[in-house]
Amino acid sequence: MTSSTSIRIEQKLYEQARSEAAAEHRTIAGQVEYWAKVGRAALDNPDLPVSFIAESLASMAEPRDDATPFKPRTGK
Repeated sequence: MTSSTSIRIEQKLYEQARSEAAAEHRTIAGQVEYWAKVGRAALDNPDLPVSFIAESLASMAEPRDDATPFKPRTGK
């Protein structure tokens, strides 16, 4: 079971989260959590592009059953 905590955020940020959440098929809370994860990872890894961090987090969230196995190329 997941617990939750209420926080206060600026109305403008809430509206941005609502808009992005709808586009990304997330809840508003899920969007804010996603932004927090990306931001935390970006601060921890300042040399990586934010787009790389976001794509890596998305990849890590995918079910492993849906993953395509890695098959190295054979040399000729």
